[in-house]
Amino acid sequence: QLQLVESGGGLVQPGGSLKLSCSVSGFMMDYYAIGWFRQAPGKEREGVSCYSSRDGTTSYVDSVKGRFTISRDNAKNTVDLQMNNLKPEDTAVYHCGYVGAYGCEEIVLRGQAYDYWGKGTQVTVST
Repeated sequence: QLQLVESGGGLVQPGGSLKLSCSVSGFMMDYYAIGWFRQAPGKEREGVSCYSSRDGTTSYVDSVKGRFTISRDNAKNTVDLQMNNLKPEDTAVYHCGYVGAYGCEEIVLRGQAYDYWGKGTQVTVST
């Protein structure tokens, strides 16, 4: 059984930064994708970013390109999301997810293909 636990959320002013961390434990396939998706109240799930283990490639949705950076820390076994220049529309619960035998195909980037995900961490961007 795979477990994912998110941390690092909080309240930040517009233009500020946060770094989320996804701690992963349990069995993982050699080829997998881990990514972040978010969900705001009354809105559908929205993919944010993805990391592919096959070649280390990363993908982002247009709304966060240039502001968010996903990275894999093998020593800590985490996948982190550095979020800069945060906007009020980034407010949501952020979840990390895992899917085996996939790269960052569109369906994964959109947050629709994960087999496992964590409970999430709240990010609030407000004055």
